[in-house]
Amino acid sequence: MQGLRSLFAAALAVTLTAVPALAGPGNTVLGTVTTAEKAHVGEGAAATGTTLYAGDRLSTDMQGSVQVRAGAARLLLQSASIADVNDTEGTPSAKLLRGTATFSTGNAHAFTLYASKAAIRAQSDAPTIGQVTYLNDKELLVTSKRGPLTISVEGETQLIAEGTSYHVYLDPEANPQEPQGAGSGSKGPGGGKGNGSPLKAGRSRFLIFAVGITAVATYFAVSEAFESAHRP
Repeated sequence: MQGLRSLFAAALAVTLTAVPALAGPGNTVLGTVTTAEKAHVGEGAAATGTTLYAGDRLSTDMQGSVQVRAGAARLLLQSASIADVNDTEGTPSAKLLRGTATFSTGNAHAFTLYASKAAIRAQSDAPTIGQVTYLNDKELLVTSKRGPLTISVEGETQLIAEGTSYHVYLDPEANPQEPQGAGSGSKGPGGGKGNGSPLKAGRSRFLIFAVGITAVATYFAVSEAFESAHRP
């Protein structure tokens, strides 16, 4: 009888230990859903309080949205969008596959948003809000709503100044000419006056064209993200 009890206890311990591994696609907890409307985590509905794990896929229907808190960052996935959340060398990240995503943080190393071959991050530890729209595998629209951003492709990096919006071409050879009207009267990434010419990064791994100046955002439900970046 005692032997059966010991065997049952051992089996129960193994079962309980295995539960976290079955909780999501990965073992690493990435964050928590803070708001959700017509949104999904994998095949299931997303709801406030849903825990996200590395490898989870977030998606939104038309007129839907979902916001996630991940460490010292927040991610907002807008209508008709898809993104995979993950852990990149111990730091939360997301890869945008469709639609538009906005991220906020007060820590330059707290979050990375990937889109196709590009990696978009906060340039400093100042409060930062960046927005990326996935147009297709070779084109993105990157906007800095607050604070400067960096966009990197295969080791080459370019700065996106606060309050500016850029059309990013990830295959310059396929798009050698600037779209009509792009960049007129806009500030370049360094804050200088734009002249409509493309800004090259390194060996032309990608080109960016100014498409306008945006209003600097003052609020994006990011107070917790900013505060957490400075908590002891």
